[in-house]
Amino acid sequence: MIPIKPNFNSRTACLFFILMPIISLAQEKTLKGSITNLKDVQGIHILNTSSRYNSITDSYGNFTIVAKPLDTLLISSVTYVPEQVVVSRQWHDDGVITITLTALVNELAEVFLGPQLTGDLERDLKKIKVEDQINFDDVGIPGFKGEPEEKIPKLVGQVITPISVDVEGLYKHLSGYYKKLRLQRKWQKQNVLASQLIFQYTPSFFEEAYKIPQDRVYDFVLFCLETSNLQQHFKKENYALVVSIFDTKAKEYTLRLHEKKE
Repeated sequence: MIPIKPNFNSRTACLFFILMPIISLAQEKTLKGSITNLKDVQGIHILNTSSRYNSITDSYGNFTIVAKPLDTLLISSVTYVPEQVVVSRQWHDDGVITITLTALVNELAEVFLGPQLTGDLERDLKKIKVEDQINFDDVGIPGFKGEPEEKIPKLVGQVITPISVDVEGLYKHLSGYYKKLRLQRKWQKQNVLASQLIFQYTPSFFEEAYKIPQDRVYDFVLFCLETSNLQQHFKKENYALVVSIFDTKAKEYTLRLHEKKE
């Protein structure tokens, strides 16, 4: 019996069938997702940690995100426990993702007060034994940890009063020191907020959605902060309004870029 050698076509077909599951596995597609919780489903962040694609849920908890099988999605929100889920093959084939989150409950440990209290707060506090010092992070609340900023007093009422004058404060007002300090703090806050916005939405998002070059993204975000209520909406987590501002301001910004080039 003479063995039959496989020709080029048969080898190619065999290779195709071997690689087909791998090619299919690596294929990215847009998936429709839904957070199934009954309340607080708007503004939940979904980040594909495998590809850096990100999305935000609408008022009904719906979102879309580009993913492939075995990608990891990080879901985070102020009202739910952060959760990581892996995109299954079934989800990818169906094109639908459904996720139920666990509510985040911040509970403090129960405190027991001893019976030997005098009513003198200062004396009673000294009797309380604290084994380990705690900070804001331990109890899950925000708090200031840095050095306090220099207070900017009002000219009338704090610097100039009916009975006295704060000479140093008056000099700083007249010399423009406080005016420069206010402006400097405003710029610092804008720079921090701009960095947060860019980190959350990523430079590629601005480039793909609004055709903003990545080296101009920081300048574009500052432009939005200075000419709109972007800061207010972002802090209140009104993400739909944030994106609406990006849509409007991107047209103005790109028009200016073209005018400068001309």
